[in-house]
Amino acid sequence: MDQFPQDPFESVDAAANADRHRVRDSLFLMASVRVPGMRDLVPVRVRNLSSGGLMAETPKPIDKDIPVEVDVRGIGWVSGRVAWCTQGRLGISFNAPIDPMLARKPVVGRGKATIAKPITTLF
Repeated sequence: MDQFPQDPFESVDAAANADRHRVRDSLFLMASVRVPGMRDLVPVRVRNLSSGGLMAETPKPIDKDIPVEVDVRGIGWVSGRVAWCTQGRLGISFNAPIDPMLARKPVVGRGKATIAKPITTLF
């Protein structure tokens, strides 16, 4: 029986896990998702945003692996793919990295500039 000095799959699993757990920024931000074949945009509430993707609450389920575009405030339209969708939430993996801090920069419009505020834990 062959013996490996270490599990040959350990480094693959560790790399995938490290990639999945990139630094995520917890926030509350409204966004719109464009899904091919759907006429209307799907409004979502972004809860976590990182350079590689986001997690959002959604009123409509969207099938896994569907290509989508997300209009993120301060960044614009970002293309990606639905990584998962369950119980009113979905994860979207972006096709290219973004700078998530741009979503926190003030957006100047007709009224006052607004800044997305981080969610703070009360515990």
